Amino acid sequence: MQGLKSENRPMADINVTPLVDVILVLLIIFMVTAPMMQQGVDVELPQTTSQAMEGQEERLVVTINAKREVFLNQEKVDPALLRRHLERSTAARLNREVFLRADRSVPYGFVVRIMAEIKNAGIEKLGMVTEPLEARK
Repeated sequence: MQGLKSENRPMADINVTPLVDVILVLLIIFMVTAPMMQQGVDVELPQTTSQAMEGQEERLVVTINAKREVFLNQEKVDPALLRRHLERSTAARLNREVFLRADRSVPYGFVVRIMAEIKNAGIEKLGMVTEPLEARK
């Protein structure tokens, strides 16, 4: 009788091979698609020979693209209202620092006008973002 009972019992082992296969396929899919999911404003930055800065926390970035459109981080902002947006964004921050990214085709006068708006908003530190010479091909 013992022999018949043991043959009719369901198998208690889990076959993990299909689970591992599915997880590996999902991992590969996420690894391939993750770089494509980065969104941002397309800007052709000027090139310099300076070294990259280390960043600890998320900072405010003002971007000017080739069409002279102004963005605060990823949000499009009217240049006339930039000062108000910056004042609102930096009100609760201790470190009042902004980075400025401007396309190389934007006239210098327009960039200076935006820099003046940033300074008038009470920003203490303004950094210019450039691209290293060797990174560009």
